[in-house]
Amino acid sequence: MFVAVPKRIIDTITVLSFLMAKSGEGDEPQYRVCSSLISSPAAPGAGRIALQQEMDMVAHSTNQTWLQTTPEVALEPDLPIIDPHHHLWDLRDSATQPRYLLDEYLDDIAGGHNVVASVFIECGAVYSASGPEAFRPVGETEFVNGIAAMSASGQYGPCQVAAGIVGCVDLKIGDVSAEVLDRHIEAGGGRFRGIRLGALWCADEAVRNHRTNPPEHLLLRDDFRQGFQHLAPRDLSFEVWCCHEQIDEATDLARAFPDTTIILDHFGGPLGIGQYAGRQDEVFEVWKERIGRLAECSNVYAKLGGLNMDVNGFDWEDRPTAPRSVELTDATRRYFDFTIGKFGVERCMFESNFPVDKLSCSFTNLWNSFKLMTKDMSADERRYLFHDTAAKVYRLEASQ
Repeated sequence: MFVAVPKRIIDTITVLSFLMAKSGEGDEPQYRVCSSLISSPAAPGAGRIALQQEMDMVAHSTNQTWLQTTPEVALEPDLPIIDPHHHLWDLRDSATQPRYLLDEYLDDIAGGHNVVASVFIECGAVYSASGPEAFRPVGETEFVNGIAAMSASGQYGPCQVAAGIVGCVDLKIGDVSAEVLDRHIEAGGGRFRGIRLGALWCADEAVRNHRTNPPEHLLLRDDFRQGFQHLAPRDLSFEVWCCHEQIDEATDLARAFPDTTIILDHFGGPLGIGQYAGRQDEVFEVWKERIGRLAECSNVYAKLGGLNMDVNGFDWEDRPTAPRSVELTDATRRYFDFTIGKFGVERCMFESNFPVDKLSCSFTNLWNSFKLMTKDMSADERRYLFHDTAAKVYRLEASQ
């Protein structure tokens, strides 16, 4: 007996064959594909074949082969982790990983670390194509909330991906910011927690300013602060992404708005390229002074991570092999130790900053380095750094 197979199924099988043929070619983005065709009886007497397909497609980074040169087993695999800083995007051809959606994040955490929840941080992904310019970033929150709902279904594993969402609002629009914030809250399905508006600005042309092209001294501007004042009444936080030269401006902002929770991303961006190349010790001393002043503001929390970007100047990506966790630990530890010493574990949280930091290291090795740095701390101290601080700041108390 012959059964006619619809053309759409033949087309699907053709695509699967193509993708499997592509898998493993050089350092181009690769796809891992699994498919199963299962015959099962339909309704009695129907004489049809029900076709079920299961597809698992993961787009890998362009440096996947390099990252695999130093594989490690996840240390302390039972330690609960909330990753409070990662991105999700698609069609970003200039990135190390042009597509980074739910499957790709799950593929990274599958290395063995116990990531129980995560927080999405804005990255200019999937803005609305129409409507007033100020409201278009709400499209990103809608997009991520859909992925979060997929994850919350439990069908993709126990990790609650994007359990918290941090979006973008151009606060320079002043009081109009209030309406945009309300739209984000509505679109976030109970997951919206705050905003980030990149402030990174540097006169050195070797340093890329933030993609939103902020003006110099953004955090000090009156129009920005007019919009900023609408965060606290909505219990929303603000993420500061700046360079080390701007940390004092973040301190001024925190002092002006003591009732607003402020999170410092990526240690305040100590630079190591352009005019700062080869001057890491000098930069560290300047950074220490400014971080010390910022830490005096009790409404500020610090994210520990994001030091493996090209702007930090460690040049991991230029090495013949990817760094091991112990190498990451040795190179960056002084930043972690100083920040934890000033802020305390109750105001610090480890972050992956993936897939951006994937330029320089694997997810497994990165979190191994965090565990190595804290191996002599108490269980309570480590619980804050890996889980509890993030749970508090982003109101994710249900995450275990």
